[in-house]
Amino acid sequence: MRTLLILSALLAATTATAGTLRVGASPVPHADILNFVKPILAKQGVTLVIREFNDYVQPNLALADGSIDVNFFQHTPYLNAFQKDRPLGLVAGAAVHVEPMGLYSRRVKALRDLKTGATIALPNDPSNSGRALKLLERAGLIRLKAGAGTAATTLDITSNVKRLKFRELDAAQLPRVLADVDAAIINTNYALDAGLNPLKDALTLEGASSPYANRLVAQPATLKNPDYLKLVAVLRSPATRTFILNTYKGAVVPAF
Repeated sequence: MRTLLILSALLAATTATAGTLRVGASPVPHADILNFVKPILAKQGVTLVIREFNDYVQPNLALADGSIDVNFFQHTPYLNAFQKDRPLGLVAGAAVHVEPMGLYSRRVKALRDLKTGATIALPNDPSNSGRALKLLERAGLIRLKAGAGTAATTLDITSNVKRLKFRELDAAQLPRVLADVDAAIINTNYALDAGLNPLKDALTLEGASSPYANRLVAQPATLKNPDYLKLVAVLRSPATRTFILNTYKGAVVPAF
């Protein structure tokens, strides 16, 4: 299977049109940011073709089979966890922004109002699940085993005074189940897409120092492609930084 994917990617790379870059992205904020830089790249001779995805699996598979050249939706811990089960040979490129993960609720207005036995929904992919648990630990709701890193699971919880219950779901589903649980930890791209304002609606939110920067991801050879390098330069430019800060008001933070 891996051999077929690599061959497909190599074939697609040989037939790709110079001056055209196909990028797969989550709708918000990734595609929004790409649409901002698209006309700037056009002036530099690069046609940016943006393909939107609504999950965290297909963009990597599309990259591996060569139907896109780059994707923009994930951080390095997620990519590493993904490739433990699917060794596709993808590599992390330039960091663009951080989307602070937050805890949201339709039932309570503050952390202190969470009742004993409350159900918290978490993303079920390993890297984001561990990240969510770290957020709960920083909020003082749980304590994790010493040394539990980005791959922490609910089995690493050593203290849970409120006896919180956890429901693990696909990250894209979390906004839709918010009314059915006491609270949910939601990635900012899905929160924004659901009309949530992280700065106003989150009970607790990661700080700007979060190590989970969202990056461009590609096949190794693509990182030397002149069109890719132009994309990196524009995404990490002062103009894009200003766009991110003005558009998302701190809900999305530049990583450069």
